[in-house]
Amino acid sequence: MSNQTAALLTAIDANKATLDAARPLPTHTVASLREKLMLELTYHSNAIEGNTLTLRETKVVLEGITVGGKSLREHLEATNHRDAILYVEEIVAKREALTEWQIRNLHSLVLKSIDSEQAGRYRQENVVIAGASTTPPDFMHVAAEMAGLIDWYGHSADLHPVARAAQLHTRFVKIHPFIDGNGRTGRLLLNFELMRVGYPPAIIRKEDRLAYYDALDVACVSGDYGEITALVAASVQRSLVVYLEVLGLRPVDGADSPASSL
Repeated sequence: MSNQTAALLTAIDANKATLDAARPLPTHTVASLREKLMLELTYHSNAIEGNTLTLRETKVVLEGITVGGKSLREHLEATNHRDAILYVEEIVAKREALTEWQIRNLHSLVLKSIDSEQAGRYRQENVVIAGASTTPPDFMHVAAEMAGLIDWYGHSADLHPVARAAQLHTRFVKIHPFIDGNGRTGRLLLNFELMRVGYPPAIIRKEDRLAYYDALDVACVSGDYGEITALVAASVQRSLVVYLEVLGLRPVDGADSPASSL
């Protein structure tokens, strides 16, 4: 981990402590922040994968309005992602441990009514990822790889929560256990881990897509999680700043880190 990322994590720790000290947060403030971040998380996660709904169009779709000129799939991707976030909130609230069953459930929600045959089902064929430098494991090894992921997760509690979330996401994406929807599911897992320990959700923005894919590629090829951790940390910092500023609290900047400008 670079000195810049370590400095950013220190700023994040300070901001998280400030946020925790302000709890319980005002009810209406929490509700408005939750709505804002759910919308932005849905928009950006889907846009990374090619969904053409704008932020405003995503908002009206989530309100139950059909947008002309957009496909049924794009509408479903928005409402499905919202439902998947609600499921993440539910398992976090129940303090459930991470399991393969939960991951399959998340994926089922992501692909609900889009590809019912593959929803929640590990892939039964081999795939390649366009633009990636690594090839996902043979489909016959997916079940063992996913069991290994859960085992790794159970022994990784010593990592900083942001680093653990970034690695969980990256290790899942490297396995690529499903035919479709791995990116969305992986980013939901990232936020499960963050929200589980009291962080607001981190939004990897559409405009950071290239840097995000590059960072994932480096980690998958070399096992060096520095770049993806820095990118996730920058996303966490942005969300913490939103929370603190709405509450009228002064965040620790961390702008001296290059990662914070991602």
